[in-house]
Amino acid sequence: MHESIMQEFLRSSHLSGGSAAYVEGLYETYIHDPNGVPEEWRAFFDSLPRVNGHVGPDASHDTIVTQFELLGRKRSRPLPAPGSGGVNVEHERKQVKVLQLIASYRERGHQVAALDPLGLMEREDVPDLKLEFHGLNEADLDTVFQTGSLYIGEDEARLSTIVAALRETYCHHIGLEYMHITSLEEKQWLQQRFESSRSKNNYSAEARVHLLAKLAAAEGLERHLDAKFPGTKRFGLDGGESFIPLMDGLINRAGEYGIQEIVIGMAHRGRLNVLVNIFGKNPAELFEEFEGKKLIHSSGDVKYHQGFSSNVMTPGGEVHLTLGFNPSHLEIVGPVIEGSTRARQDRRDDMKSAAAIVVHGDAAFAGQGVIMETLQMSQTRAYGTGGTVHVVLNNQVGFTTSRRDDARSTEYCTDVAKMVQAPIIHVNGDDPDAVMFATGVAMDYRCQFHKDIVIDLVCYRRSGHNETDEPSGTQPLMYQKIRDHKTTRSLYSEKLIAEGLLEESVARDMQDQYRDALDAGIQVVENLVAEPDESLFVDWRPYLNHDWDALGDTRVKIKTLQEIAQKISHVPDGVKMQRQVQKIYDDRRKMAGGALPVNWG
Repeated sequence: MHESIMQEFLRSSHLSGGSAAYVEGLYETYIHDPNGVPEEWRAFFDSLPRVNGHVGPDASHDTIVTQFELLGRKRSRPLPAPGSGGVNVEHERKQVKVLQLIASYRERGHQVAALDPLGLMEREDVPDLKLEFHGLNEADLDTVFQTGSLYIGEDEARLSTIVAALRETYCHHIGLEYMHITSLEEKQWLQQRFESSRSKNNYSAEARVHLLAKLAAAEGLERHLDAKFPGTKRFGLDGGESFIPLMDGLINRAGEYGIQEIVIGMAHRGRLNVLVNIFGKNPAELFEEFEGKKLIHSSGDVKYHQGFSSNVMTPGGEVHLTLGFNPSHLEIVGPVIEGSTRARQDRRDDMKSAAAIVVHGDAAFAGQGVIMETLQMSQTRAYGTGGTVHVVLNNQVGFTTSRRDDARSTEYCTDVAKMVQAPIIHVNGDDPDAVMFATGVAMDYRCQFHKDIVIDLVCYRRSGHNETDEPSGTQPLMYQKIRDHKTTRSLYSEKLIAEGLLEESVARDMQDQYRDALDAGIQVVENLVAEPDESLFVDWRPYLNHDWDALGDTRVKIKTLQEIAQKISHVPDGVKMQRQVQKIYDDRRKMAGGALPVNWG
């Protein structure tokens, strides 16, 4: 009954638009567990007129509106009663509209965020982000309103301040999707992280210079390979260079949580860059593979399919990294990575010891069924891994297709992740500071709630699909933009120089030193552990380097088998068995005792 009552309540009040679903969700929780909602909401629902214990459909419209208008106030003095002359009714009604506006930005702000470095992404016309939609206007911008649950450090603020904070938080270079999550705790956690900081990190100058160095490494490797092996397939990272500092940030943050192993899966694009700039593979070995001097001893694998492992030092200690071998079929590596992660956790009997990071292409994430299947298993008891950080390397083009209505039926390529209520952080790849903010939040969320989260790194592909095709043949407008677009490293370097954090000569030296290291054939990862502490990690050596047809002693003593058979066939006292099931158990006991031939089925 309470569902229809709540619907009537929503229809008969100002609780419509962006906040209706949110309040209805809170009310559902309140009905079943009053202590499951925040104190101010509990007080609000407690105060409403009731019919049979629920909010009544015949409750006075003015009473409901007045009660809601007082919601979320943090005043130290009692409020005057309605009609007593102490309440400005028009102001109170607009206060409700302001709360609705806040809810709309939380729900739909991502739809107008500046996510595309090229400025080509389709953006929505979102009427409920406009003042007029909520019965407000520019004349209200100087009026002071209660901020409710908005985390901006003030209980009251001018409407202009509130709107500016909302736009900076939800509509700049980060677009956050989280209102589809039913957990109030998770939503409030995300709101606090994003709203209190305006979706920005207060990074030190040293950290930002380190970020630039990672961008220089990402760009430097691709330029070096392009110059040294022109026209050779490498599935380069050009246009998505922020991916390297992103991965570096995820690994370092995971180390701070005491994670000992990180298992990474990804397809082709950017893989060689990850091998050299994250895992510390010697670039000289990579060059030998390009030149054909070094054979790749695997079943038909190529350079951008290979796996790798190494140890790196993080602020929280040594971490072992594993990059899974990549099969050619898009995204099929995902469940393999999850299984490998779970195996490592089970070996240690510690779910917190290992974590998975899976990197996807945008078209593949939207189009491959194995994505849905893997997400669907993410919270199951047998297959869960304590949360996976998914990174979508979003080039905004699937081989040759970029139009949304040719590529998928949803607004974003990441929408499938909503089915497991994973938060989705869309971020502009040309804003490395925003990328690093998203990175920190993603790993923190994963370790706080042990659930999946998605970073949608919106970037572009400077070269063709595999460097051997001409992309402007199918994407002339996109590649006209790309030709005139500065690299992420160039843009960030200019930003740091303009802020006085860096001399232009230092930025040039970064590039020169990295190129010199490549030419010298030395490893370029500064935190690579030369002598890994093998005692930290699972010892897989007994299971490695065996031929598939190698003989093994699989015998088990008959007494052990009989003991197991008796235990699994034992029915506890008081349990009444179905007749057909009882026969199965009786037969199993007879088999164990030798009275019946063993039925291997």
